[in-house]
Amino acid sequence: MKPDHDDCVLPSRERSSAHEVSSGSRRLLASWQRSQEYGVSAETVDPAWAGEIPDDSLFYQCGQEVLAGLQQSLANEPLSLMLTDADGLVLNRFSGDPALLRALDRVYLAPGFAYSERLAGTNGLGLALADKAPTLVRAEEHYSASLRTYTCAAAPVLDPVTGSLEGSVNITTWSKTSPGLLVALAQSAAANTSSLMSSRSRTRIQSAKPQGGVFRVQRPRLEPAAGTMRAMSDIWSAALEEATAALACGNVVAAVGEHGSGRATLLGQALRQARPASRILCASVPAPDMVEEWLALWTPELSKPDTAIIIENADFLPEWAAHELAGQVWNLLRASAPAAPAASAPALLWAFTAENLENIPSELTRLAARVVAVPALRDRPADVMPLARYAARQTRLRELDFTAAAERALTSHDWPGNVDELIQAVHAAALLTETIDVRHLPPELLGRTAQRLTRMETFERDEIFRVLARPGASVAEAAAELGISRATIYRRLAKLGIDPRNPRA
Repeated sequence: MKPDHDDCVLPSRERSSAHEVSSGSRRLLASWQRSQEYGVSAETVDPAWAGEIPDDSLFYQCGQEVLAGLQQSLANEPLSLMLTDADGLVLNRFSGDPALLRALDRVYLAPGFAYSERLAGTNGLGLALADKAPTLVRAEEHYSASLRTYTCAAAPVLDPVTGSLEGSVNITTWSKTSPGLLVALAQSAAANTSSLMSSRSRTRIQSAKPQGGVFRVQRPRLEPAAGTMRAMSDIWSAALEEATAALACGNVVAAVGEHGSGRATLLGQALRQARPASRILCASVPAPDMVEEWLALWTPELSKPDTAIIIENADFLPEWAAHELAGQVWNLLRASAPAAPAASAPALLWAFTAENLENIPSELTRLAARVVAVPALRDRPADVMPLARYAARQTRLRELDFTAAAERALTSHDWPGNVDELIQAVHAAALLTETIDVRHLPPELLGRTAQRLTRMETFERDEIFRVLARPGASVAEAAAELGISRATIYRRLAKLGIDPRNPRA
């Protein structure tokens, strides 16, 4: 469903402005609709004062450096450069135009004030954050009349590791100034901020970002993790039962948890239990510039009988797309309700995943009748070995053995990358051997050292770990078995980053 001007209820005070918005961009039109639903004043902006500004994050430090450098080359231009967090809180502001700064103070577009779409209506930074896409809002396109002397361009800044929304770079100027390359300038500053964050965060865990796939079909014998385990941990089983019961009643379920924790797997298994004959489609949210085509490709599947949909990473979905998706869902429900017997199967069956509930577009949170928390793998160690054996079996198409030391190393690891990290580690090990031992596992499972080791040092590390990983093994016993002195083994432990009290730490 595409928003149509005749179907939208917009403020009646400025019909010419409403026409500009509807003809210019449906993103702007959807933003105006949301602004009205939020109850934002159509005349003045009165955003909330947040108080102290957090300035200790990597995002803030990198953004501050990028904007300060950019301001030096734009010192004589009537522009204001700003950095905001993901909630629209203005963190800093740079400008060489005192008149512009005084004017922005009058509308509270200043550090310490939150300027999200929900608080200030349609504006550049608020819409860029809502839709996670570069945005230009010209003077007459602002929802609030008090902002119509400004033109704003903004671009979101994404975490270079996780892909999550960190905030935005906003550029504000007078309405009579030609927008020109404002959006390109904002995008460049946002990209430079993300790149600087990446260069200063090399030690952080590299999590997989959501990919721009369209959808994949999960057939009856190929649903996520089909037949992986017959007995999982109680905490996983409880979450699965909760999701299954909700889906069996026709409710929309949101599975929230860390990336790689098995959110889509849980929903796939729940859908298979709730509707055994259903065809499951998994649609993964793509990059913002591909969302329109992505929606058009798979949303016709919603109305097909015996079809279930899993939307993966819904927290990456722009607000305008969530608005359209929710509209389609409601239209389908209204169309099917009169004809469907009360006891029949639900007309629509779908669910979605996200990292946390707060980042899901509001249009979708209103549709979700049940939110199921999917625990991280570190909180369910009993699932590690069943998953590891499944990964090994999938790699070699037969059962593989694990030594006791390998099992202890696997179950003791924190798995910051969750199930995805475990599957990758076991897959790589299974390609090397029929019996997986600690020497076949990644170095990060064996010690804390991040240094690059020579082949001899790697062998030495693995041997020390193998001996120390035995239950009750002491450093003296390990030194004796390896044929070295206690002083030597302690030096090796320090160099290799192995804690003799807990070699798997």
